[in-house]
Amino acid sequence: MTPRWLPPENPLSPEHFQAVRRPLLEAETMPPWTYTTPGFYAAEVEKIFGKTWNFIGRAARVAQPGQYFTLDFAGIPVAVVHGKDGRLRAFANTCRHRGARLLEGEGEIAAIRCPYHSWTYDLKGALRGAPEMEDTACFETADFGLDEFRLESWGGFLFLCFDPSVPDLASFLGELPELLAAYDLENMVCVRRKTWDIACNWKIYVENAMEAYHVPTVHAKTIQRQKRTISPPLYGETGQWSGLYTKHEGSRALEAGDTGFPYLPTLTGPSAEGTYYILIYPGTMLALTFDCMWWLEVHPRGPEHMHLISGACFPKAITERPDFEEVVQRYYKRWDRSIPEDNVISELQQQGLRSPFARVGRFSIMEPLVHSLDNWVLDRVVAPSV
Repeated sequence: MTPRWLPPENPLSPEHFQAVRRPLLEAETMPPWTYTTPGFYAAEVEKIFGKTWNFIGRAARVAQPGQYFTLDFAGIPVAVVHGKDGRLRAFANTCRHRGARLLEGEGEIAAIRCPYHSWTYDLKGALRGAPEMEDTACFETADFGLDEFRLESWGGFLFLCFDPSVPDLASFLGELPELLAAYDLENMVCVRRKTWDIACNWKIYVENAMEAYHVPTVHAKTIQRQKRTISPPLYGETGQWSGLYTKHEGSRALEAGDTGFPYLPTLTGPSAEGTYYILIYPGTMLALTFDCMWWLEVHPRGPEHMHLISGACFPKAITERPDFEEVVQRYYKRWDRSIPEDNVISELQQQGLRSPFARVGRFSIMEPLVHSLDNWVLDRVVAPSV
């Protein structure tokens, strides 16, 4: 018999997940090895992150022609570049000669020059210079442009897709833009980005972000002090998203007792009475409250490692107030306390799941979105039933 801490011989077979497929209060949690083994993670990279729209932050990072930033997403080096023609493009950040990484970090350039042998590309990805290649047989610069990935935007946010056959971003988001229209995300300004490297599987972090069961324990001294009423979960009918909505008083971006900025005047209905916590599958969490929004952006780095980016946006008019830098520190205080609390507990869970004695568990009524995320993953990764 295979020890329970090792993956089975056929880890993508539906038979291993029948209990996860049951209704929430009858279901079991995902097997521990789905959070620790390279084989299952490799299937997620291929069948999820390689075939969906991946959130990569604000378009304002490359607001001017010539500006660029780089990232590694699920093991793929990517460069996002603002072309001289005004178009944003995402390229494979690897030279077509012998594969060297082309760009690092972020900045401003007139052309993309390889640091190894000086092959040079324009900002549309076309090869414009290749020293000492004149005598190479049948070599044409037109055949060696950079590989370009799909890049689309919504609400001032960028989404990256590696698969040319996937439907467009509008189809992926479905009705979500309409639900969040009152926040006028396009005209918000990103005032801060912070990053962390976290020793946990990407699913652990997303699962934690999408349930309130942990809040009284993990956040006992921070956001638990804010009283709220949690509504039934939200599920996208046409888009790849789900979410929570809580009704409350006071901005959820502040700790209890702190005062902040005026509320957005455009909010009506539920938006004016509470906060949306949206998961855009597979790994992006948006929180939208009375006076601002913030996000958590998960970049998988391996079966037990991920990169987290947190960003915060406020309306442009608010960022221009003379007291903005003073007041915004109260928001930063809230995020700088609560996010590390989630980081720590996620690493502790990963350490526990690595144990040879880790077992499957059961779900509570407070974890419907954990259950739905797990099944969303299985829908895409596990071989279909025969």
